[in-house]
Amino acid sequence: MGGTGAAPGSQRGRTAVKSVKQPSLAQLRAFAAVAEHLHFRDAAAAIGMSQPALSGAVSALEEALGVQLLERTTRRVLLSPAGERLAVRAKAVLDAVGSLLEEAEAVRAPFTGVLRLGVIPTVAPYLLPTVLRLVHDRYPELDLQVHEEQTSSLLDGLAAGRLDVLLLAVPLGVPGVTELPLFDEDFVLVMPQEHWLGGRTDVPREALRELDLLLLDEGHCLRDQALDICREAGREEGAAVTTTAAGLSTLVQLVAGGLGVTLLPRTALRVETSRNDRLATGYFADPAPSRRVALAIRSGAARQGEFEEFAGALRGALGVLPVRLCPSPPVPAVTSAAPPRGLRG
Repeated sequence: MGGTGAAPGSQRGRTAVKSVKQPSLAQLRAFAAVAEHLHFRDAAAAIGMSQPALSGAVSALEEALGVQLLERTTRRVLLSPAGERLAVRAKAVLDAVGSLLEEAEAVRAPFTGVLRLGVIPTVAPYLLPTVLRLVHDRYPELDLQVHEEQTSSLLDGLAAGRLDVLLLAVPLGVPGVTELPLFDEDFVLVMPQEHWLGGRTDVPREALRELDLLLLDEGHCLRDQALDICREAGREEGAAVTTTAAGLSTLVQLVAGGLGVTLLPRTALRVETSRNDRLATGYFADPAPSRRVALAIRSGAARQGEFEEFAGALRGALGVLPVRLCPSPPVPAVTSAAPPRGLRG
């Protein structure tokens, strides 16, 4: 009797399992977008889907799962308790699928497909010409997409999978991020033409203690680096900075107008000072204050071997700039037969 009674139950269990509809990736993607933005129009725009299609996909997912994921009102969208739990699962599934596709692409054909490069504003105008020329000449099958953002936004994009590689100043000290150093470059003091330090090649760092220093706005890593240099030179903590700018071009024009002095990285010097003849420069005595620029990637990324080889090629191409190249670690050539994760041996 025990055996006879178990069969119907087992059959019912199998029937129940077969009747459950499997959610599609499009449905999960739509739900994840709504969960992030809590707004149908913004979510639809974020994933390139029409609003009716997005709403239909979320409704179909609710029907497939048999739970209500959203609480809809005329004014706003909220996640239900079940929606809050399942949003985390949906994102994990989408991340896993993205990693699967990324790894398959890396194994199939290195240096092809999309490469999403994030660059900070104090690097982009001065290094991108070299980067673009390298990609055009050496990696013609690579679809390079460039995003210029501040460091914090770039790191968020790297962690979320929105970006693949970052070009920025280091060290970052961020867990899960691997830095591939490219070069070191000195800072140069830029000042009005008649300034007493103009033309000198032995400017002591201590001179920064009393100068009217102009800085970039909050959020730029170059601002923090400049403040660190001033602090090391003995400048008082909290010394007044009365004028700031959103970009280096504006900063240099403020200097030309006599409002103060500023620090520029060597790679920016020619571009930013050649447009104005009312500027002078001064070079610091050795060892000059400097910054390091590197590529940053997710540690253990499926395309890590490919990115390391790209860093080596870029390091060589940057040798024409006024920088000190970092030593290039040995990186095996990336081929379609490389190990799936592209790690160094």
